[in-house]
Amino acid sequence: MAIMSFVLVLLLALHGSALGQTLNSSFYRSSCPNLTTIVRAAVQQAVQAEARIAASFVRLHFHDCFVNGCDASILLDGTNLEQNAFPNAGSARGFDIVDSIKSSVESSCPGVVSCADLLALIARDSVVALNGPSWTVVFGRRDSLTASQSAANANLPPPTLNASALITSFQNQGLSTTDMVALSGAHTIGQARCTTFKARLYGPFQRGDQMDQSFNTSLQSSCPSSNGDTNLSPLDVQTPTSFDNRYFRNLQSRRGLLFSDQTLFSGNQASTRNLVNSYASSQSTFFQDFGNAMVRMGNINVLTGSNGEIRRNCGRTN
Repeated sequence: MAIMSFVLVLLLALHGSALGQTLNSSFYRSSCPNLTTIVRAAVQQAVQAEARIAASFVRLHFHDCFVNGCDASILLDGTNLEQNAFPNAGSARGFDIVDSIKSSVESSCPGVVSCADLLALIARDSVVALNGPSWTVVFGRRDSLTASQSAANANLPPPTLNASALITSFQNQGLSTTDMVALSGAHTIGQARCTTFKARLYGPFQRGDQMDQSFNTSLQSSCPSSNGDTNLSPLDVQTPTSFDNRYFRNLQSRRGLLFSDQTLFSGNQASTRNLVNSYASSQSTFFQDFGNAMVRMGNINVLTGSNGEIRRNCGRTN
């Protein structure tokens, strides 16, 4: 497994070099040698205070990378920017802690580490903090000068997509079906707002939707038919604060919270159903594919070299 991970990182680094990119795991070895120590300690402290924040950090990295690449554009403050796009407004969180971590890193090595690289590292350490897999994070991303609310609305997959549409959405980002199903496994932690799954409880129902009736009934107390849109329910009701493969077992029992979760097993795509079954039966296979997918996702349309900048404050450009 270690050899496979090394080969993957090497191939990505070589691919990046061919494009003028220089992502590699030792990028800050001399310029910011304490980076990983600072970030790991801060993430562990944040997750110990609130386990849910781990999922929020992973989501920030994902929502960043799917909108014009992994460039920390989601961190830019502004009323008409990505933070206020429909998929992020009222649900994207953890910005204050990212800012605090950035401040600590700036104190150690000012003007060196990008916010985009911080998001990638924070996401990895968040998964590890909840007993999930680790992977080698490559660095060298730079930060964007702009953010796009319209691109966020267009590119972030909503929880109503079926398996076929999800495959297309991820393919548009250069990610495979295996990557998509593995990354969906991040829903083994975290919570979702009632508004994202209310239609699954009361209708209108989407074609092919399947939910265990007892699970449906149990959700109705926290997600009533009227009001309660911001009430939270765990994405994995069995082990919501442990990064494991229980999410996939839930899908086999038709206890996926979001339509976009359950469709991976109950939809019309045998490829996604087979992957769900594989990950449900082998946590080690899920962990390996998840780590590899996170590396690939973290390489989407990155800014390097003289492109972009290294923000000193993640919420605003220099």
